[in-house]
Amino acid sequence: MQNILIGPIRARLPDAEPVEIVERKGLGHPDTICDALAEELSVALSKFYLEHFGLILHHNVDKALLCGGAARAAFGGGEVIEPFDLYLSGRVTEQFKSVRVPIDELARSTCFEWLRKHFHALDPEKHVRLHVHTRPGSSDLVDLYSRQRQAGCWLANDTSCGAGYAPLSKLEQTVLAIERRLNAPEFKKARPEVGEDIKVLGVGTPEGVELTVACAFVDRYVSELDDYVAKKSELAADVRRIAEETFGPPIDVSLNAADDAAAGNVFLTVTGTSAEAGDDGEVGRGNRANGLITPCRPMTMEATAGKNPVTHVGKLYNVAAAQIAHELVKQVPGVAFAECYLVSAIGSPVNQPRLVDVRVSMRESAPIEPARPEIDALVGDLLAGIDTLWQRIVDRQISLF
Repeated sequence: MQNILIGPIRARLPDAEPVEIVERKGLGHPDTICDALAEELSVALSKFYLEHFGLILHHNVDKALLCGGAARAAFGGGEVIEPFDLYLSGRVTEQFKSVRVPIDELARSTCFEWLRKHFHALDPEKHVRLHVHTRPGSSDLVDLYSRQRQAGCWLANDTSCGAGYAPLSKLEQTVLAIERRLNAPEFKKARPEVGEDIKVLGVGTPEGVELTVACAFVDRYVSELDDYVAKKSELAADVRRIAEETFGPPIDVSLNAADDAAAGNVFLTVTGTSAEAGDDGEVGRGNRANGLITPCRPMTMEATAGKNPVTHVGKLYNVAAAQIAHELVKQVPGVAFAECYLVSAIGSPVNQPRLVDVRVSMRESAPIEPARPEIDALVGDLLAGIDTLWQRIVDRQISLF
């Protein structure tokens, strides 16, 4: 039986902290684009391996780089002068049982499909140059991966850690809600001038909550500077309304704070993302597995996107830790808040972490001791299911960024 450490949370709960900082990089942010497309390639490879060989083969395509292009945005519609370059890299099984894996084709079809689905003003055929640079895995890791057949279980391909917590604070829920609402298809239909490159930073202090939002506007839907200023004001009101629905008033909102309208310098784009000219991106520099960047809360620097979903604990343990924390709050009476930390040992079964550290806060300062048996049993059951998480990941039932 796995040794599970259970103890109290030693820090104050997030809603009781004097300062809270929460950030989310939206779907159109260059870092998030890299996360998304690395994960799209991993899922495509996983499905190809399953369909043709009956199992997911060794791969890790968690290295992606976006080099911004060049564009000339203009009210009423500008032009992209130079597409942005997207480089997908990593280690893959290129051939198995004499069957060649069409890596380039899988990458292009899945990545362009994702871009078409999530951007309403970007044409991947015109605005993106895709470069796929993959190589076979090292012999030791490929051998470790193959050894699973004899072991009868998935073996961790790294010594790493994962962290998760639940529930989300009110400010965390608010930051998530804003970006998701602004990037929802129905919002884009009503407000097509709003691009997908949206970043939300929330700061909570004893004086109140401040939200700083950066949002790329799509130039073809903005006729002139006065139109931009008016639509920016409307969007700020939308952000404040969404925030107050989740958090409650008062909320201070700053939108596109770098604008200098008097000089005509505003956040205007052709495609709805700064990747066209103003910014670059990379896997792992953005949101953690819960969709947020939370420097005041438990999190790791491990990127989840693009890693294989069966043995890479850098992916699995962040997902599993968050799931464990969520289920403890949901299922164990009296648990108000939970944190979970998982540590792996390379070559060991993924469902048998080297360390399981669970910390909980009980409602009304109740003692932990009566809840220990139930916590221990629930965590044990969830750990046993780690080696089946890959199914939900491949089916895109779990959000990773």
